[in-house]
Amino acid sequence: MNVTRRGFLKLAGGTLAAAGVGASVGIKSAYAQPFKVRYAKEVTTICPYCGVGCGIIAHVSNGKVINTEGDPDHPINKGALCSKGSSLFQIANNDKRLTKVQYRAPGADSWQEVEWDWALEKIAHNLKKERDKSFVTTNADGATVNRLETVASIGGASLDNEEVYVLGKLNRALGLVYIEHQARI
Repeated sequence: MNVTRRGFLKLAGGTLAAAGVGASVGIKSAYAQPFKVRYAKEVTTICPYCGVGCGIIAHVSNGKVINTEGDPDHPINKGALCSKGSSLFQIANNDKRLTKVQYRAPGADSWQEVEWDWALEKIAHNLKKERDKSFVTTNADGATVNRLETVASIGGASLDNEEVYVLGKLNRALGLVYIEHQARI
C-alpha cells in the first residue's frame, strides 16, 4: 500500500475525530467503587479437590465466605488455580450443602440430624467395638502381627502434611493395615 504523508495525516485525523465522537456518545460518569473484599478478613486454606494442595485465600465477612482466589505467595500454585479450584467459592455458598451431621441407623430408610458430640461418640464406640472383635494378634504361623484387617482409612486432599502425619500415626496405633491417602495416589 502506497500512502503519502498527507494521506497518512488525513487518515489519522479522521480516525481521531471518529474516536472522539464515538466516545462522547453515551458516556456515563465513572466513579470509584469500594472493593467487595475491602473489609473482609483474609484466611488462607488449601484446595480440597485433588492431592496437589494449592493455596487458596478465602475472604470472610460476618462469618460468610464472600470470595476465594489463588494465593500468590503459596509455593505450589503461586496464585494459579484450575477450573475446580476456581469454583471453590460455590462449596461454601451453596444452599444444597449439608450444615448438620446426618445419621442413618442400620436398617433405617431415612436420615436424621444429630449433634456432633453424639456422632463422634458413636464413631469411637463402633471403632472400639470392631477393633475388640476383629483384632489379630498372631498370624497362622504364630508370629506377632497386631493388626486390624476389617477397618480401612482413606485420607482426603484437604488435609495438610501435619494432619496426614497424625492420621497415619492414629491408624497405625489402631493396627490398621489398609491405609490410603489421596495425596499419594
